[in-house]
Amino acid sequence: MSTLLHSGLHYFPVTLPFLLLLAGLLVLVVGVAALRVLRFASGSMHISLAGLATILVLSLLGSYVNIPLVYLPGRQVVSAAQISFFGVTYVVPIVRQSAATVLAINVGGAVIPVALSLYLIVRHRLMASAIAGVLIVAIVCHLVARPVPGLGIAEPVLVPAVATAIVAIVLSRRHAAPLAYISGSLGTLIGADLWNLGKLQAMGASVASIGGAGTFDGIFLTGLLAVLYASLVGYRRV
Repeated sequence: MSTLLHSGLHYFPVTLPFLLLLAGLLVLVVGVAALRVLRFASGSMHISLAGLATILVLSLLGSYVNIPLVYLPGRQVVSAAQISFFGVTYVVPIVRQSAATVLAINVGGAVIPVALSLYLIVRHRLMASAIAGVLIVAIVCHLVARPVPGLGIAEPVLVPAVATAIVAIVLSRRHAAPLAYISGSLGTLIGADLWNLGKLQAMGASVASIGGAGTFDGIFLTGLLAVLYASLVGYRRV
């Protein structure tokens, strides 16, 4: 049983069409890297253009890797290859004859965003604004997040990005870009995933990944859309 669990632990959290769509958005962002708007974004976050692009690429590739944390006794495991939610088809591993749910953490959707968020909080001294932003986004994400049998917790893909952009601009136009990333990443992880950990065992998912399937796309889009949007508004006011 342990072999079966580990053999299905690493997988991309969305199907190929949606993975290509996210990759296409990433290429679009990297393609406009020479524009002054993106230069303002990287400068305001105190990260070079190459560094920002590298982080986004690593986040996308890192979504394939889930680090197991604990094994939760399951009630009934649903072995489904694909599950649709709000028009997005997610990939879940097929693990047969398993009585446990593996609670894991996704590298691209949790480890990297958390590490970068902590760096931005310290670098820009945004503790108070970050706490407020994360709390607001977490509440919004929690309200729209829904338990999906066989998958875990999922939410509409654009909600974190839109909520984050608005919150970041309202709280601090000067630091809108870093605050957008912090609020969107940590707010989504806390509001959608951590806030709903108690519901995971009832979902019948073989692997429940923090920052993985169900929330990864929202977190990744936050890094692309919310930061660009917040930076665009901030740049126009400079």
